[in-house]
Amino acid sequence: MSKPLTIAVPKGYLMKETVALFKKAGIEFPDEFEQSRRLFTLDKSGNYKLIMVRPWDVPAYVEQGAADLGVVGRDVLYEQEPDVLILKDLKFGYCKLVIAGMQDQAIDRLHHHCKVVTKYPHSANKYFAKLGKKVRLIKLYGAIELGPLTGLSDVICDLTATGKTLAEHDLKVLDTVFESTAHLIANRVGMNVHYEQISAIANAI
Repeated sequence: MSKPLTIAVPKGYLMKETVALFKKAGIEFPDEFEQSRRLFTLDKSGNYKLIMVRPWDVPAYVEQGAADLGVVGRDVLYEQEPDVLILKDLKFGYCKLVIAGMQDQAIDRLHHHCKVVTKYPHSANKYFAKLGKKVRLIKLYGAIELGPLTGLSDVICDLTATGKTLAEHDLKVLDTVFESTAHLIANRVGMNVHYEQISAIANAI
């Protein structure tokens, strides 16, 4: 029996959408997998293995060859710039990376060396570099919205889908860095080895 094709997918919303998408393509994984403690499962044919990892870890699994395919948000790809093949925009998981601040702020009034709280330092740095502004980046892993409210930062650079959380903290979007959706990615070597199989999946979904 040949080794199954391995697909790395993050837990949560993207997992649900991915499983549904693969089901339409004839690759059916167990419905109860996401509710279990298991981190991997096989489809009914035994030809495909689904592994569940953290969203930020998907590119590493694919780049290093531990997974042949992966489903990951464009925000992660833009931030990490991994050496993988981007096969397809899957058109779900929409959100956008924005610069947000207090109601009286504006992008063109931000001073040099202003403080920016973010989980996306690379993306934020590239954005402000294009504006010709040098900023002080402060990396946080959560509660990003508290930055301007506590004086930790002048603005934030964070993901938003609806803007509701920003509004609840009296923050507004000052500019959009980029929009993001889920993408199908592949390992470069794996793509050559399993070209027909991977191409068939990409076309089917």
